[in-house]
Amino acid sequence: MPNRRDIKKDINNVLGDVLEECYSQMLFNNSKNEKEINVIIDTAVDLADDLIFRVNNADDITKGKAMKSHFNKISEELEEKAIGFIEKLNTLS
Repeated sequence: MPNRRDIKKDINNVLGDVLEECYSQMLFNNSKNEKEINVIIDTAVDLADDLIFRVNNADDITKGKAMKSHFNKISEELEEKAIGFIEKLNTLS
């Protein structure tokens, strides 16, 4: 079963990479589509906050299978949203 520390690191690493791509896109495209990229950045930061909050507040889930299922849902949502952010960013370039 994944532990909280690893899931939080995954969240920070994946969404950190998304933010890095956003800033690179803004830098290399001379502020073209800056408003749309800022929306992606804001959404990614909000997602990171939400996912870490959900990881930290999983104390009420005491059973092993329920905890594993909860963490798997968080990981799946992270992957799905990160792919969506990158695809949206690619359409802007």
